[in-house]
Amino acid sequence: MKLRVSNIDYSYDPGLVKVLNNISFSVNDGEFVSILGPSGCGKSTLLNILAGIITENTGEVEVDGGIVSGISPHFAYMPQNDLLLPWKSILDNICLYNEIHHSKKDVIGKAAELMKRFGLQGCEDKYPNELSGGMRQRAAFLRTSLCEADIYLLDEPFGALDVITRGEMQDWLKDICRELHKTVLLVTHDTDEAIYLSDRIIVLGNAGEGIREEINVPDCTRSREWLFEQVELRSRIHRIISSRQ
Repeated sequence: MKLRVSNIDYSYDPGLVKVLNNISFSVNDGEFVSILGPSGCGKSTLLNILAGIITENTGEVEVDGGIVSGISPHFAYMPQNDLLLPWKSILDNICLYNEIHHSKKDVIGKAAELMKRFGLQGCEDKYPNELSGGMRQRAAFLRTSLCEADIYLLDEPFGALDVITRGEMQDWLKDICRELHKTVLLVTHDTDEAIYLSDRIIVLGNAGEGIREEINVPDCTRSREWLFEQVELRSRIHRIISSRQ
């Protein structure tokens, strides 16, 4: 077991309704898990807790059998926006985390090698405004990858992209995560994206309701060709989300 989340509760203010209530699940090494649910159900809040940005009210997070708290090197977090600094080159943006931690020299060579694998070869000296949305997201993901964490936390990384670019980026993400053998937690509002990318989908209810269901995604469904199976699974997920508990 790579990651275990046990009995996580969280509310933004004492006495208010909990955003997260008794959230418990586990993720295997190398597994790709998506988190779906209605707006305001706490999907991004859960990622923020795992990333150490905010602290849970109660509960525990374990990685490789050890309890972690606060910011941990086990997690690399990629938010919804690419957050590339417009005054820095793409290579400097990619190495930003390591520059902050005074290890930029150690990572420049590795970053340059990975530029080709991430489809960014030739973009080293360009600036963010010179790249397409998809290329910017690749740069942001490469920056995340250079943190050398075990677990990627991705918060709707393709939400702002057009449909065609988004599809291309989903294919790319699927391939690169398989190649790097990383454990991934993806927050998304896109049911089709979750089905296509995930080994398993965790469906949250409304704020404070907790997890409604965990769904294993069959291999045959994680393909753009198996439309009937996708439609069936999509309908099931939508029924779960829209049902009243």
